[in-house]
This record gives sequence, structure tokens and C-alpha cells, in this order.
Amino acid sequence: MRTDQILTRLERVFARLDREPERPAHLQTPQMSRHRVVLLGSTLVFYLAIVVAVLTTSWLVRLDWQIMFFRPYEQWPQVHAFLDYLVVLGQRGPTAVMVAAWLGWRCWRQHTLRPLITLGVALLLLNVTVGSVKLGLGRLGPHYATEIGSAELFAGGDIFPSGHTANAVVTWGILAYLASTVVTRRVLSVVSAVVSLSVGATTVYLGTHWVSDVLLGWSAGLLILLALPWFEPLIARSEAYVFDLRELLRRRAETGRMPAPVVSALTPLLSAGGKWQLRPVGGPVAEEPAPLPVPAPAGAGAAHSPAPRPAAHPAVARPHLIRSERTPVTPVGSRRPAHTERAAARGAAARPIAGG
Repeated sequence: MRTDQILTRLERVFARLDREPERPAHLQTPQMSRHRVVLLGSTLVFYLAIVVAVLTTSWLVRLDWQIMFFRPYEQWPQVHAFLDYLVVLGQRGPTAVMVAAWLGWRCWRQHTLRPLITLGVALLLLNVTVGSVKLGLGRLGPHYATEIGSAELFAGGDIFPSGHTANAVVTWGILAYLASTVVTRRVLSVVSAVVSLSVGATTVYLGTHWVSDVLLGWSAGLLILLALPWFEPLIARSEAYVFDLRELLRRRAETGRMPAPVVSALTPLLSAGGKWQLRPVGGPVAEEPAPLPVPAPAGAGAAHSPAPRPAAHPAVARPHLIRSERTPVTPVGSRRPAHTERAAARGAAARPIAGG
């Protein structure tokens, strides 16, 4: 009778991931190279320069007000409907779902959880870094500005840096970061750059962000992508932890479903102490007291008393002997009569009977 184990959908996914990876042999984890360190340092300097320019109400703040008074959405109203849909590519919810679906398929094909874990780490860094700066500076947006020429900082807003722009850089740039080949990485880098630039410019067109917000959003997203190789050991440990946790839960589930050992065959063995040992197949030895003797009925004679039960000898393990070491078997006695008796019997049979 064939019995197949019924797996749940999650168990089938992990069973697929347990297989040998099919990633290309030349695919390697990105390392923090010297070129990447230089780009990271340059981007960080640019990031700090924008923050200082806004804090000091420099020419960048005046540029913000000039573009706000220009009102691009009134200059080109014919593209307003299209740009309303384009800006969705920078929203965290829809973009995370789309990219996670693609990376989930990559996980299925490559038998690894690294793409999804990398996306999760990048989004976590994005929320922590961008969110803390937003709440710390508290800048108001163009539609809520109160004083012309002011930077509108520390007023309870959450507009600086642009979250749409930074999210577009990280979410679409992670595809290029996880690319399998050099050509694919270059193509996806260009695509992600175009998408992130378009989303940032669209927020300025709609009047929801200052120009300085978009510049800082681009810098914030690029800093996260450039710093991801430093988090690769954490990503590897997280993947190993997920598989170890899955194995632990599986063992606990199997232990909970495992039935108690059933005594399918009992081998009674009388021990020296007068107890019967019940030895189940595949289980431990359980001891059971020997049955009590049944008393003889009153007035019964010795003839009616049951015969004493011979004591059983415990089984003693004996070494196995080969044929050359065995003692030759000698018969104790022969069933045939002795030689002289056989000769006398033949003579009596040959003598004629007298009086016959």
C-alpha cells in the first residue's frame, strides 16, 4: 500500500527552495569595492550639502519658491492625467507589491530567499533613514507654506526628503542590484534611473514637493543602494535563520503527530526475579508482575494438586560457532541390537523347528 505525504503550500515552497540552486555559476554577491565606496562618499557629501543649503535658507530655497510660483501643473495641464498615474510608481505600497512578486518568482527559480530578504532589508533602511529625517526636520510642502521665502522647517510637516523619489530609487534599483548578468544590471540601472527621475519630476509638477525635496530623495535612495553590500552577511544569516526555524517547526509538528508506540508483538521472557518482561517491537521493555498462583480447592488431595511448573531458564546469549569449531555429534546409543545378538537371531531363524 502506497502512502504519500500530503504537503501544504508553504511546505511545497520550502521543498522547492531546499533543492540545489540553479543560479549561474558566475553570479556573485556584490562586494563593497573601491568604486562603490567613492560613489557612496560623493553621494553622502551631496546629501549633506542639500541639508545645509535648506537649513541656511540659501539660493536653493529661493529656487524652490520660484518653481512653486511658476505652477507647472497650470502651464501644461494636458499631461496632468498621465502624470497622476505615473507618480504611483513611487508609492511604497503598489511598487513593493509589484517588485516583491517579481523577486518571489526569482526566489522560486533560483531556490533561494535572498532576493526577497534583500528587498525587505532595503525597505527597512529606507523607512528608518528617510522617516527619521522627515520627522526631525518637519518641513511643510508647497501647498501648506505660510511664509514666502522661508524654508518652512520645524513646522510639523513630513515632506523633506521626498519619500516618493527615494522609494522609486530603492524599489526599482533593487532589481538592478540583484541582476544575474552584467548586461542585465546595466539595462535595469538605466530603467530604474529613468523611473526615479520621472517620479521626482512629477512630484514637482504636481506641486506636492519642493525641488530640494526631490534632490534629497534621490540622494537618500542612492545611499541605501550603495550601502547594501555591507548588509549581505546579515541577509545570509537571515536566510539561514528562516530555514532553521522552518526545520524546528517541522520537527515539532512531526513530534506532535507521532502516535504512541503500539505493542504489536510481545515476547514473554521470565526474568530471574519472577517477573514477566513484555518486549514490544521497536519499543522499550515493560515489566509486568507474574500472575499469582491459583489456590487449590479446600479438601482436595494431593492427587488433585497441579503438577509443579518447571522453572524456565533465562535465555543466555551464546557465541556463534563456525562449522570447524563445532563438537562432533556422537550418538548416545543405537537402536539396533548388538552384533552378537543379531548373529544369534539369524542362526535361530536358519535352524529347522523340531517336530515340524
